[in-house]
Amino acid sequence: MPEQPTPPNKSISSPSRIPERGQGTSSLTEHPVRAKGKKLLDQLRDAIRAKHYSYRTEQTYLDWCKRYILYHNKRHPAEMGVPEIQAFITHLATERNVAASTQNQALSAVLFLYRNVLLKDIKFPTDVIRAKKPDRLPSVLSKAEALSIIQNMSGIPKLMTQLLFGSGLRLMECLRLRIKDIDFANRQIIVRDGKGESDRSVPLPQSITPALKEHVQNVKRIHQTDLKEGYGEIRLPYALERKYPNANREPAWQYAFPASQRSRDPQTGKTMRHHLDESVLQRAVKRATRAAKIDKPVSPHIFRHSFATHLLQNGYDIRTVQELLGHKDVKTTMIYTHVLQLGALAVKSPLDD
Repeated sequence: MPEQPTPPNKSISSPSRIPERGQGTSSLTEHPVRAKGKKLLDQLRDAIRAKHYSYRTEQTYLDWCKRYILYHNKRHPAEMGVPEIQAFITHLATERNVAASTQNQALSAVLFLYRNVLLKDIKFPTDVIRAKKPDRLPSVLSKAEALSIIQNMSGIPKLMTQLLFGSGLRLMECLRLRIKDIDFANRQIIVRDGKGESDRSVPLPQSITPALKEHVQNVKRIHQTDLKEGYGEIRLPYALERKYPNANREPAWQYAFPASQRSRDPQTGKTMRHHLDESVLQRAVKRATRAAKIDKPVSPHIFRHSFATHLLQNGYDIRTVQELLGHKDVKTTMIYTHVLQLGALAVKSPLDD
C-alpha cells in the first residue's frame, strides 16, 4: 500500500461528475457476474474492506474503477481485459498528463478489481505507456527552521506538528492516533496499523509531555460530554467491536486529536466524533511558514523528513532510523543520506580543496 493514496489529478473530471447508481448507470454496475446478487461496485467495496484498506483508499479505488468503465462507454470490466487497461492507462499518461504516482494508483485500482472481484489473473501490462516517476530528494528543514515554524503555531495544530517533528509520524498516523497508544510511562508512542499494516514504536518527546497530558485530559472531558448526550461511540478496527462490545465507548479508544464536531460515519451511518481533518493542520502549517518567512515548500510531511535527517546528523545508524520510520526496505531510508551528502554520490567541491 502507498503511504498515503494520492488524490486523482484535477485535470480529470471530478468524482462528483460521475453519475451515481440509479442515475442512468445501470450498465456500469449490473452484470451477470455477481456475488449473491450484489452489484459490481458493491462487490468491489466489500473486497477492499476485506483487505482492511483505509476508507480513503476505498473511495479512491471506487472512483478510478468508475472512470475506467466510463472511459470505455460503460462496458462491463468482465468483457474487457489487457488491451482496454492499456488504453486507459495510456490515455492518462499521454492525454491527461497525470503524475506518475496518480497513474500508478489508477492501474492498481483497476488491477485490484480484476484480481479480487472478477477473479481474473490479469498480467501486468509490460508494454503500456507509463509516466516515469522522477527521482527527487525530499525537502528538509533545519532545526532552526522547524522550530521557527512551530513557534508561530498554537493550540492543537502546534502539538501535532511537534509530534510530526519529534516522533517522525506520518500525517495520517498522527491524526489516527488513539489515547491508548500514547505511553507516557515508557516515553513512547505506538503506531498501530502503519503502512503495510505493521506496528512500530517511536519516541515521545519529553518536552511536550506536559502539554500532551493536558490535551488528553481535555479529550476525555469531551468524550464524557458525548456520552452524556447519547453519543461517544467510535468505530474500532477489524472485528474488535464484536469481540469487545463496550470498548467503542471507552476513553482509551478515542482519537487523541478528535474533530471539533460530531459527524455521520460513512461506513456505519452512525453519528460519531471522527479524528481531526488533515486540512486543519495543513492550513496551520502553511500560515506558520509564511509567518516564519521561510521560502521552502513546506507541508506537514516535511517534518517527518526533517526528523529522519536530524537523527542521521546526530549519529544514529541507518537501521535505527529505518525502524523508527517504518520503512520495509532500507533503500527508502537511504535517500536521507543523500540529503546529508553522506551517500555514495557525495563529492567535495574542487573550490573547497
